[in-house]
Amino acid sequence: MDMGLNNKTALVTGSTKGIGKAIAIELAKEGVHVLINGRNYEEVERVVTEIKSDFPATSPQNATADLVERGQREALFEKYPDIDILVNNMGIYEIMQYEDIDDEVWEKYFRTNVLAANGLSKFYLPKMLKNEYGRIIFIASEEAVMPSGQMPQYCMTKSMLLSLSKSLSKLTIGTEVTVNTIMPGPTLSENVHQIIESIYPNGDMTFSEKEKDFMTTNLPQSEIQRFIKPVEIGRLAAFVCSPYASAFKGSPIRMDGGMVPTIF
Repeated sequence: MDMGLNNKTALVTGSTKGIGKAIAIELAKEGVHVLINGRNYEEVERVVTEIKSDFPATSPQNATADLVERGQREALFEKYPDIDILVNNMGIYEIMQYEDIDDEVWEKYFRTNVLAANGLSKFYLPKMLKNEYGRIIFIASEEAVMPSGQMPQYCMTKSMLLSLSKSLSKLTIGTEVTVNTIMPGPTLSENVHQIIESIYPNGDMTFSEKEKDFMTTNLPQSEIQRFIKPVEIGRLAAFVCSPYASAFKGSPIRMDGGMVPTIF
């Protein structure tokens, strides 16, 4: 299906691996010129080269920057002042006990998962409104609406993104600019894959068997009883970026594998 995105330009933050990379690849499939972002220049360049090789009709670019640092964000704005699509995917997470989380950790998560995304949105949204077209997507989590209690510092930031997305969407009334949030459930990123392998060192088990046992034991509420594949989220994001999704405004869009038990 042609998503109508050919020759658009997208900045996908945190796109050297996991969900971010999957989104970048799916957008490139649609002819989008993707700005690949990460903090390590060599890792970013590797993904740029990979996408250029697989999708030669596109022009992926290296957008290396630590987006938590205001100066590096401003340098990025100077280099890439105009984009059509912004996917705020970058974020950090870690299982932590509430009593072990000090103010420095709360601030780190707030600056990384919220303020960096807000800074990018604040710069690019007015330009999108002026151009009368644009897409902003925040990548949140099912933890935004169903906190597990295992990482409150992370859940707090993902809930904030839902509110921020809705607030920014109010500024797009009557325009072809949309702001939405995608809420993935447990996803098989590279880090999660390594965690599962470390939990089950038994070489006689296939990864599928390890995955099934982990889901049954730890995430019985999942209705798909497997991890979501990053490519599945990438495909959803490509659709939300497309003209076909113009009626999605300020929407929290769940792809959680049935993790959230409520209707809303």
